[in-house]
Amino acid sequence: MANQASPAGSTQPLPSWRDGATRSRILSFVASVSQPGGESYLPPEERIAVFDNDGTLWPEQPMYVQLAFAIERARALVARHPELDANPVIAAATATGNGEAVLPMGIKGLLELVGITHAGMSTEAFRNQVRAWLDSACHPTMQRPYTDLTYQPMQELLQHLRANGFRTYIVSAGGVEFMRVFAEQVYGIPPEQVIGSSVVTTYAREGGLPVIQRQSKMQTIADRAMKPVLIEQLIGRRPVAAFGNSDGDLEMLEWVTSQPGQRLGVIVHHDDAEREVAYDRESAFGRLDRALSEAPLRGWTVVSMRNDWASVFAAPPAATGSGEGVVERCAVLPASQPAAAGERGTGKLPEQPAVIPGEMPRIEEAPGGRQP
Repeated sequence: MANQASPAGSTQPLPSWRDGATRSRILSFVASVSQPGGESYLPPEERIAVFDNDGTLWPEQPMYVQLAFAIERARALVARHPELDANPVIAAATATGNGEAVLPMGIKGLLELVGITHAGMSTEAFRNQVRAWLDSACHPTMQRPYTDLTYQPMQELLQHLRANGFRTYIVSAGGVEFMRVFAEQVYGIPPEQVIGSSVVTTYAREGGLPVIQRQSKMQTIADRAMKPVLIEQLIGRRPVAAFGNSDGDLEMLEWVTSQPGQRLGVIVHHDDAEREVAYDRESAFGRLDRALSEAPLRGWTVVSMRNDWASVFAAPPAATGSGEGVVERCAVLPASQPAAAGERGTGKLPEQPAVIPGEMPRIEEAPGGRQP
């Protein structure tokens, strides 16, 4: 996993953005708050920008990346513990196909799936699970590693903001520990600048050593109105720029841009069916309805993927010829040879004890609590 670089030889900021009102407004805002002596100048400590992740920095179709991980994790668990398939949520996750049966379950079912598949292990063990999966998983339709599919224009924007004294944060409904595995290497955003949903955790001992143990109950869902609440709690300053792509980001954009002075609210609109996916008001993932309607009334900038971005993704790396590169790893198997769980084109998970609902691994309990 690595940061996506700007096009070779480029000297202008935001080279993957087409010239136009959108690019000009973003560059003008950054210049106005970062140039000393200007009427809108802000000291570096006040230059904070927050970004949603799914659908804003990388794709969320045909499903959230973390949901794809949870489905693969469920399949690995059922392969070793078939009795888990009696749970309808697990059964939906392990059904034939690419996880389509999970989609109608709604947020309650998705949270139950995450609770079962992400719990019963230390935070270190969970991060190792995620890292191993990302190192072998491929996007089901674009046939590239998920970490290669960050949006090139947004990578350039992150770099431009930081070059002008901004601190950049992720504020996403995705799991905070899931995102912290890759955020620094992929986006240049360190773990302490990642805010997301969390599960209940406890302090415990395994093998005589202290660990933070993940439970199957959700603690915080970092979506909608919880986004500004968590920003206030964990950052302690109101950002001056916010970037999202769905109604789940509306309150964050509203809160950030409601203050006087120079503020920037940006919505990424997925309207490019040829280079990515076109969706908005009716989508099961990343629904953009109310925020799209209110954007012009609130002065938010709506980025058209189709019209504002000269490129969406960085060019894929060249094949190595060794048969083990990312291009070969994500090669599509023939229809007569479907991939089994853990084979090429899916994420591989290391061995991990199953967490059967109602049971937890035996550990030496210590005074515990919740960890944000």
